[in-house]
Amino acid sequence: MNLYDKLLDYSKSDVYPMHMPGHKRNDQFLNHVNPYLIDVTEIDGFDNLFHAEGILKEAMKRAAKLYGSKYSNFLLGGSSAGILSGISACTKKGDKVLVSRNCHKSVYNAIYLNELRPVYIYPQIDKDYGIDCGINPDEIKEMLIKHNDIKLIIITSPTYEGVVSDIKGISDIAHEYNVPVFVDEAHGAHLGLHEYFPDNSIKLGADIVVHSLHKTLPSFTQTGLLHVNSSLVDYERVKEYLSIYQSTSPSYVLMAGIDRCIDLLSKKAYELFESYVKRIEDFYSKIGSLKHLRVIRRENDNFFDFDPSKILISVRNTNISGMDLYKTLLDKYKVQVEMASKDYVIAMTSICDTDLGFNRLADALLEIDRELKEKYQKDNKNVKEALDFDLNTLYRDAEMVMTSFEAKNSKLEEIPFEMSKGRVTGEYIYLYPPGIPMLVPGERITSRHIIQLQRCRDLGLSVQGLEDYTMKEIRVIEE
Repeated sequence: MNLYDKLLDYSKSDVYPMHMPGHKRNDQFLNHVNPYLIDVTEIDGFDNLFHAEGILKEAMKRAAKLYGSKYSNFLLGGSSAGILSGISACTKKGDKVLVSRNCHKSVYNAIYLNELRPVYIYPQIDKDYGIDCGINPDEIKEMLIKHNDIKLIIITSPTYEGVVSDIKGISDIAHEYNVPVFVDEAHGAHLGLHEYFPDNSIKLGADIVVHSLHKTLPSFTQTGLLHVNSSLVDYERVKEYLSIYQSTSPSYVLMAGIDRCIDLLSKKAYELFESYVKRIEDFYSKIGSLKHLRVIRRENDNFFDFDPSKILISVRNTNISGMDLYKTLLDKYKVQVEMASKDYVIAMTSICDTDLGFNRLADALLEIDRELKEKYQKDNKNVKEALDFDLNTLYRDAEMVMTSFEAKNSKLEEIPFEMSKGRVTGEYIYLYPPGIPMLVPGERITSRHIIQLQRCRDLGLSVQGLEDYTMKEIRVIEE
């Protein structure tokens, strides 16, 4: 069977998509004609994305107006293209950048390509759910004082789990030091479009922001926006790098999809989000009787918030893993969630979700919950081992010995992964999703990395980055 036929078969199945893309295969909002009929190139009257003067320029102005940015540009290589372009435009070779360590691998690709010197800042940890929380603005200030040659601050907000940092606080501090703030807001293209959700980073003062429209809004996969919002960012350099990292033959089908999405939101955002908010609140109300499974609710703190569109379902203190819940939801209840981690699963929702989808997920969770038992630890050793297996602390153990550029351009040798303690990795290792590196080339491998990443593999989580997919071998710096 070829891919096209497999996609058609899947579209006719009864599996409900609690995952991206945000259109949820719901053609009620943005139905299209046969895409071949509108697939053209840069012919007369249709403008040029990288030298926009006509219809595309106007389309991007409409996007900027919707989000309140100074400039907005279409992305057809997802947020990754925007991250590579934005970071490249804001830095020069060898610059020092302040980076939230829980950034997506595309940020690390930009660091590698530009030979940047990262200084890491770490998010707070929610120990109840085992997730990263927000970046504390006070810690940003401390780092800017300690490192007075920082050229750019790079933050991910919201995180894959939906945690939103205090971008206003971070931006205000950064601007005192004349340093621009880059926010990977790939998972927050819907933020700021309704009062129920946190504001977007553009409104909160970030200088350059990336959105993946396809993650949480009705737009085709790999469509997004790059917003430039201040004079601290050279917009001409941004446009230059956008033309480098994106195809010289951009898809007019995808660009039309972006434009239709923006048009829909410009006209009907309030109406669509009002219905959506009611569905979310009805869902949370319906699952209020859960006894074993826990669903995170909005938390307010002095430096982070939570995006209620992300449904994070914790299995901590139950007798199943996140992967067990993931498989049960899919196999028994025909609900495909976005991802599974060791202790939780994530269901992604959008304005295109239906009552059917929310009700199916709620009913499934209530039924599963009735059959669950609590997991009691028998002794302190087991408690310590359970607490020790926290993935969001794993990357904090990594000692940076050299930059990723230096590591990937060093002589490498291949050794057994289980024998790699103390060696410096020449490869990335990350769980995908969400794509946050547990190890970056140039970092020293610890025994915890070896043990916990092997546990992840045994649990069925997707460990990627290594050339050896089986995780038996790893390439390290030659001694």
